[in-house]
Amino acid sequence: MEAKDGEELIRDAEPMLAPPNGDLNELLDVGQDDNMQGQMEEFLGPQPEYNEEEEERKYYRRKRLGVIKNVLAASIGAMIVYSVYMGLLQMQLILHYDMTYREVKYSNLGLEDIDRKMLMGINVTPIIGLLYTPVLIRFLGTKWMMFLASGIYALFISTNYWERYYTLVPSAVAIGVAIVPLWASLGSYITRMAQQYYEYVNYKEEHVQEQKKLPKGACHKYIIIFQSVFNIIFHLSFVFAEFPMWLVLNSYLHENEHILFKVKHCGATISGVIPGFNTTVLTNLPRSMLLIQVESVLMGFAFLAMIIFLVLCGAAYRPTEEIDLRSIGWGNIFQLPFKHLRDYRLQLLCPFFIYSGFEVLFAITGFSLSYGVCVLGLKDLWLLIVVYGLSCSIFSSLSLCLLRFPRWLCLAGGAAVHLVLLVTLMALNLPPKHPEYLGVLLLITVLWGLGTALNKTGVSTLLSMLYAEEKERLDFVYTIYHWWQAIAIFIVYLWSNLPMRAKLSILLATLLLACYCYWLMERRLARNVIPRRPRIPRPRHKVKGYRYLEEDNSDESDSEKSEEDEEERKDDEEHVAEEMGPEGGEEGGQDAGAQGIDSPRARRRGAEGHHRRQQDAHEREGEWEEREGG
Repeated sequence: MEAKDGEELIRDAEPMLAPPNGDLNELLDVGQDDNMQGQMEEFLGPQPEYNEEEEERKYYRRKRLGVIKNVLAASIGAMIVYSVYMGLLQMQLILHYDMTYREVKYSNLGLEDIDRKMLMGINVTPIIGLLYTPVLIRFLGTKWMMFLASGIYALFISTNYWERYYTLVPSAVAIGVAIVPLWASLGSYITRMAQQYYEYVNYKEEHVQEQKKLPKGACHKYIIIFQSVFNIIFHLSFVFAEFPMWLVLNSYLHENEHILFKVKHCGATISGVIPGFNTTVLTNLPRSMLLIQVESVLMGFAFLAMIIFLVLCGAAYRPTEEIDLRSIGWGNIFQLPFKHLRDYRLQLLCPFFIYSGFEVLFAITGFSLSYGVCVLGLKDLWLLIVVYGLSCSIFSSLSLCLLRFPRWLCLAGGAAVHLVLLVTLMALNLPPKHPEYLGVLLLITVLWGLGTALNKTGVSTLLSMLYAEEKERLDFVYTIYHWWQAIAIFIVYLWSNLPMRAKLSILLATLLLACYCYWLMERRLARNVIPRRPRIPRPRHKVKGYRYLEEDNSDESDSEKSEEDEEERKDDEEHVAEEMGPEGGEEGGQDAGAQGIDSPRARRRGAEGHHRRQQDAHEREGEWEEREGG
């Protein structure tokens, strides 16, 4: 018995002592799989040294720095474009004014009146800017519109290499076409950067993560700062525009005794620009090679501005947002600027839009010529423009006071300064060829620059603050603003032969009307009068990708459907209230918000929309049940 038991124990132990090779390999494979799985879990799992919040904070800090880079790039690009454009135009107009230069260079070509035709193309064409500007901006995008407009300015400079009717006049018309789109794009771009900066600062907020409409007044602080930075940099264009005249043209100009020999009066008593101004202002004609070198330098800076817009400026909208902006239909895009003119805020700001166009052009053409050149001579023109540009640039920083004070302070301060100066200029009669009045004229120039800075930054900031939460309206609003400015520039072009006191009277009347209309607008806003804003149609996408399968989302729960239906109903009621709320009468305007939604027509439209959505939901449920039953 004991022997048999020993044999059984030996037989049982033999498999344990010598397992087959297959079983051993399987054990090794299992061990390797466990080891590899552990390594994968260690690699893919949370790292002890990785801080998700810290990485997220660094990511959005880079995004904020990118927004600041975009603002600086857009400001510097616009400053370079206008420095080159105004510098070349000023030099060209002075050269073409000289009778000897025209006879020598243009008599055989028949280009004696080329300046008049160029100025007509530049000043008349923007009148139709309201028709095409929103379509161009929506089609190209804000960034690409700025790039294309800077390219048109570069084209204008390049045509001066070969001065003919078929080069100069079409390029001048192209400049007129590009003025309103360029400025509308710049205003919309700076406002969008302020909105993006707010989103990157408050990236943890729920409304930012869900890409909902921003709370009212949330990004006003960044709008004030960015608009101030833009105007500080842009107004330096008046300074750099005088470099060609200061460095090149001044050495070819006659002395004051020759240029102002027949001039008898200056200031408020004259008619036109400078009666009796000599038609020969050049001592000798500049060499053609020198002019080509100057134009080549300007052309290089124009290309630099194009590169800045192309490379350094980021997109103003996300790709899906740009698709949404285009997908409302080109007919709607064409009509919406005209519909926005029904908004009483824009209607009451129109006089300020017009005055802002008046006063800048009057400063660099009316005051600087009829007061400055008439008294000091043509050689000091660059000094007046440089002082004006520096004053505008430095005092644009005063708009930062809106961070602590009410928004009307900027516009009221600029209007008060210009009001005093206009009254002073109407009474100011100066004798010609008296350089001792340089200090007085420079003081007036500095104060006018102060008013310009407060006016420009005030209007741009106010417009951005009024529409800060409605990014889909920015290009329409800024198109209207700069279209009215273009109308004002056209009027200044027409009034060049009027008496000086008539010009000053028009400026004074426009300024007083603008102040009254602005006070009226602020009063209506304080009384909560609802503006009549046109409804922006919902995007209509031809291609249904994953981004736009909102109605066909099979994973959507009933609770999500009911929440979205409720949001759509509230949105419809809000727009109905905006359309139907009376805003004309000041007395009845206070009850507009309460009566708009409760009106019978509004209730009927809201009920019909809600009933239609319920009916569609029931039909979808019926189709789903039939499909399940089949």
